[in-house]
Amino acid sequence: LFLQSTPATSIPTVQVQGQQINLQPPSYTAASQHTEQMKKPGQNFMCLWQSCKKWFQTPSQVFYHAATEHGGKDVYPGQCLWEGCEPFQRQRFSFITHLQDKHCSRDALLAGLKQDEHGQAGNQKPSNK
Repeated sequence: LFLQSTPATSIPTVQVQGQQINLQPPSYTAASQHTEQMKKPGQNFMCLWQSCKKWFQTPSQVFYHAATEHGGKDVYPGQCLWEGCEPFQRQRFSFITHLQDKHCSRDALLAGLKQDEHGQAGNQKPSNK
């Protein structure tokens, strides 16, 4: 029997106020060519950062996307640009916590979508077929 040892891949973690936040990518494959903002079945959570509007299947996918794509150390603009958020100056680690608590919880994402729908013509409710 031949056993092959696989190297452990390290998962980036961020230490925020004594909490460890895992920045492990959610288990889905995303081709990072600019995916057109089309909602696919099962994708019920949207990133409401400035004009991002990308759809995801779970709140943790939205959080991972926002923390890395909008809050990454080379791209973070120094303040939260989430729709409807006060643009206070924040340190990046403070922003990651803020993102998780205020914008990427299931309830916050669903509430944000409801507000967003009012700004669009016609409600895009999933049909129950």
